[in-house]
Order: sequence, then C-alpha cells, then structure tokens
Amino acid sequence: MIPRSLPPADRRRLGRWLWRGLAALVVLAAVLGLGVYVMLFREVPQRLPVEPGVEPIATYFKYGSIGAENTDGIPYPIWVVLPHVFADKLPRPGGYLAFGMPWEAGDELPIGISKKTIGFPRVAINCAFCHVASYRTEPDGPRQVVLGGPGNRARPLEYVRFLSECAEDPRFNADTLLPAIQYYFDLSPVEKQLYRHVLIPLTRDGLLEQGERYAWTESRPDWLVGRIDPFNPVKYRQLGIDWREEREELGFETIGNSDMQPLWNLAMHRAAEPGGPLPYSYHWDGLNTDLKEVVYSGAIGDGATTESLPVQELDAMQAWLEQLPPPPYPFPVDRELADLGKPIYDRLCADCHAFDGTRTGTVIPRDEIGTDPHRIDMWTEEAMTIYNSFARGEPWAFRAFVKQDGYASVPLDGLWLRAPYLHNGSVPTLEDLMKPSGERPKVFYRGYDVYIDGGTGFIFEGPEAEAEGDRYDTAVPGNSNVGHEGPDYGTDLPESEKRAVIEYMKTL
Repeated sequence: MIPRSLPPADRRRLGRWLWRGLAALVVLAAVLGLGVYVMLFREVPQRLPVEPGVEPIATYFKYGSIGAENTDGIPYPIWVVLPHVFADKLPRPGGYLAFGMPWEAGDELPIGISKKTIGFPRVAINCAFCHVASYRTEPDGPRQVVLGGPGNRARPLEYVRFLSECAEDPRFNADTLLPAIQYYFDLSPVEKQLYRHVLIPLTRDGLLEQGERYAWTESRPDWLVGRIDPFNPVKYRQLGIDWREEREELGFETIGNSDMQPLWNLAMHRAAEPGGPLPYSYHWDGLNTDLKEVVYSGAIGDGATTESLPVQELDAMQAWLEQLPPPPYPFPVDRELADLGKPIYDRLCADCHAFDGTRTGTVIPRDEIGTDPHRIDMWTEEAMTIYNSFARGEPWAFRAFVKQDGYASVPLDGLWLRAPYLHNGSVPTLEDLMKPSGERPKVFYRGYDVYIDGGTGFIFEGPEAEAEGDRYDTAVPGNSNVGHEGPDYGTDLPESEKRAVIEYMKTL
C-alpha cells in the first residue's frame, strides 16, 4: 500500500516504481520459468544418424526413441561415465558391451539404446535391446548382426541390476561423478550446477526406485543371457499388481523367463488375424491377438507412457518389420538330403509351424505340448483384465489381451537362428530337440554366439562357451526341457529321417 500522507506527485512516482518492480518480477519469473522448461522439459525432435545404405526406419529401429526417455531416461553424460566410475559393478569387462548390446564401429551408442533431448540429453532402451541377434561362423570371425532377430546375447536383467547397484553405492554423488563427466563433456557453469544439485540426485533416486521395482527378481530364477521375463515387470509396474499380494493369492511366485522372440515376416503373421479362420496368437503364451497392440504394449513395457508413446513411428516400424526376412543358414546345405526331409516335415511339423498350417498361430494346450508350464501360469486373468482397460480413452486402447492355457505354435522361419529351442530356450540344438527329453542335455551354456559348423545351434559346451555364456540348468524352475516329444513330434523317427528333416529345417 502507498501511504496516503505522501504528496500526490510522490505517490504517483512511487506507484510507477512499484509497477515497474512488479513487472520486472513477472519478467524475471517468466525468464526463470522458461529457463527451467528449456533445461528440464523442452522436448527436441530426435535427429538420428544417416547411415549409408541403411533405411531410415532400420536406423530408427536401432536407435530411435519409443517414448521411454520421459520416465526412465538417464542423463546421457551420467550414463556414459557409469561403467568407468563403477567398473567394479560390471558383471564382466567391456563397459556396456558386458550386457550383450551390439556396438557398431564408430557409432555413438550401442544398438538398443536411444538418445533424446527432453530438457537435457537422456538415454533409454528401445525394442532393439531384445530383438537383435548376432552370430559368428568361427571364433575369430566377424560378428554378424541381425536386426529383428532374437537377442541371443542380451542381458536385460543384468543391465537393470548394474544401474541400481551403481545408485546404491556411496560414490554416486556429484563430487565423484562431476569430474568424470567433465573429462568427456564441456559443461557450462550453469550445467555444472544443474548436474550437481538436480540431475545427479534425481538420477540416483530414480535408479534406486528402479531397483525396488525389480526386488521381486531376487527370489526367482535369473533370466540368463538371451532371455527375459517380459510381463512380470509389466504386471508389477504398469498394471499396479503387488507381487507380494499376488504370491499370497496364487500360492506361488510366477516365473515368466523365456527366450527372446524374432520379429521377422510379421505380415505373414497378420494374415491369420481376425478375418481368417482363427485369430493369430502373439507372444509365447498367446496373451494377445492383435499385432498393433503387441507393438504398442512392447514400448509401454520398456518404459513408454500413454502420453509419450510415438504412435506414428511405431506404426512405421511395424510396417518395416512386416517385410523383414530372416537371414539364410550360413553354412552349405545338403539339398538332396533336405529334399528327403521336406515330406517328413510336411507330415509332422507343417500343420503347426508352416505359415499356412491349420494350427499355426493358435495355442496348443499345455497337456498336449507338455513343455514347462511356468510361462503360462505367469499371465493371469487379473493382468489381462487390467491391461485391457489400461489405455481406455486412447484411440489405440487395448482390447485384445487374453488369458490362454498353452503355448502358441510359431512359424519356423529363420529357425536356425532361434536356437536354443522351446519357449524357454532349454534345448540347445534341433538334434537334441529330436530326442526324448531324457536324452537332451541337462546342463549347458548359452550366450556364446559361435555357431556349430553344419549344425543347428550355438556351441554350448567347452571352455569358450563357459567363459562367455551362462550356465543353464534344466532342473531350475522354469527351465525344464521336457515336452514336444513322442510320435507326433518326431522324437521316435529313425536317425536317417531325423537327419533329413533337420537338414530341411535349415532352409526355412
């Protein structure tokens, strides 16, 4: 208030100064607000590298954002220095290569990691983290990277645990991290203060929270290399199901550990969707029957939200994946022997595994297929119901989640690179899959990406496999290698016919 005792001229002068001061405060608040917005929240369209001879959508698949940076993004400079500051937390040497992400020479990021500026540069995983395969035809040979293939070297659970363990360490503070960051990045004085007082503490809190979200994994079998439990994390985070309450209600802890799945030839899968004889079932246990929902929910499972989901980009990626072929078998094939094997395949396998098979894409009941049931039991009626209402109000709202009681019969295109076999990756080669379960390897090593010359799987025993891979024990819950055996599955065929049908399956 301006005192009335002042002369009129002084009152007017003081009033003008007060208004000017108020205007200055408003401007200052606006400038500060704009600065906070620019430094923390302004979203910049992603600029992906131009790769000679590579389709832009293939580059998007490798490095593009699926919307996970908004909630799960880690400041890029902090992410860069973590393997250096916390090298003792890595499960093996190699920095981020320790988690199986292919890193092409000269690229800024490994395949499967996107970088996007939302106020500041942030990194997060994308679909390629789990859907890029690699193989070598000899130990010293070049590693071939196959987009859309099953991530046979990916270690998602180890990656999550590494980040959480870094945050738990007392060294995760500005005094330790800022010098490391400044070794690689030229931060301005304002940026230094931003990292010291805001980004480093917030990142630490976020990673600690992530560790708490994955506490349920400590009492269940590890995923192991090339495998993931894709829907327990969704149940316990996005769907809000409490894992402790679920355990009490069910009387057991659900285990969804299963092999990564390839994303080849999706147009052939769509051909069997509604409108055909039967809806096509996706995921190992057939929990969804709509490909678009599978793509969108995959991004949400990796950290996207209903607000951040990049629908147009995901639609374009889906269209590209629909036409993406698998790579051919990398060794010579005995064509005469393969020709002898084709009629055997047509008689025993095609009904469930050829693209035009009458049961391909349908769910085979658990009692019929006889394989490990844990993945089936992981997905519950409650989860199905909640997910179908998860995005209510969105034009792409989910409607096709279902609860089934078996495993989907998948096409076998690119079968050679799908090893190890069965939904949980419990059988190392097709030669082993064609044996009764009692004769299949009970313990082997998976994750060594050197392929058996002329065989149908990766080298799974010996010092190299043990050094690079994970020990797979079929006695562990969720790891059973039983099932898919008997007269209908070819395990009692004469050895000559087994060799012939396996030779044919190399050509798929």
